[in-house]
Amino acid sequence: MVDIARMAGVSLATASRALSNSPGVAAATRERVLAVAEELSYVVSPEASRLSGGPTRRVAVVVPHISRWFFGAMLEGLESVLRQADLDVLFYTVGGGAADSHAFFERLPARRKVDAVVVVAFPVSEAEQQRLDLMGVSIVAAGGQSAAYPYVCIDDEAAGRQAMDHLIFLGHRRIAMIAAVDPGRRGWPAVDRRSQAYYSALREAGIAADPSLVTTVDWGGLQGAEAMGELLGLREPPTAVYAHSDEVALGAIRTLRRAGIRVPEDVSVIGIDNHPLAELTDLTTVSQPVRQQGVLAGQMVLGLLQGEDIERAVTMPTRLIIRRSTAPPRTIGAVSRSG
Repeated sequence: MVDIARMAGVSLATASRALSNSPGVAAATRERVLAVAEELSYVVSPEASRLSGGPTRRVAVVVPHISRWFFGAMLEGLESVLRQADLDVLFYTVGGGAADSHAFFERLPARRKVDAVVVVAFPVSEAEQQRLDLMGVSIVAAGGQSAAYPYVCIDDEAAGRQAMDHLIFLGHRRIAMIAAVDPGRRGWPAVDRRSQAYYSALREAGIAADPSLVTTVDWGGLQGAEAMGELLGLREPPTAVYAHSDEVALGAIRTLRRAGIRVPEDVSVIGIDNHPLAELTDLTTVSQPVRQQGVLAGQMVLGLLQGEDIERAVTMPTRLIIRRSTAPPRTIGAVSRSG
């Protein structure tokens, strides 16, 4: 910076203000300083900025998984906004469950090398909130509400109701639910709103809930396939299946097809998310705007870093997409096994 100030013919303080885009520098002077910085390939050291009390221009993004489509799409939207603002992203995974996330948050305040933290679709305990508060940085939650931080998410109960109401409208009465949970974070969310939607839809339609039609599995396609096998073992199998996610729904469809049961002629299947494979496989689903949630989370971060008054709670809409995996029941109360 000393070299830049000397070559631009300004004081060190003016060079610093120009490089940090601070007020009080004439436009012509700022351009001259930036031109010299460009010529010298000068970049601000985040570590030096941190030691001097300045911004690091880094954002930590914490996710429980990296292998699932949801998190990749979320990160793509988030990173695109932060990159355009010339902010670097530090990526952390805490996929080992509560113990892993606790250890991460215990270490994070000591690092203090970011200006903001984005937590994506996992809970933050009270103790972890306190550790984050010690950092004195902005915090945003994406893909699910966490603590009292600004957040962007969908209404999971509304999404589930869109799926269930579609099946009921088609005439289905014997509807199964394959609920999915994260094996590393059982019990979160405390209220499973996608399951709540199942029971409220049945109740309002005057349909008695049958416990044998409800199964809970770990999140994933293979688990959905196994759950569908259990449901087919019932004396009176379902005519429709509501799955908590498209991956689980596609697993269920694999089992049905291997059993010679036609989809949707014999059994209808619906999921949630609009996974890229949903369109390729003609799966009826409730779409949620995952990438857009990441974009909005990034915009929230920028607003907080710039001291703006941002909207702190954003619930994005979902929509039903009808494809070829749902249809009116051919017979009520039983599926037809062909072959």
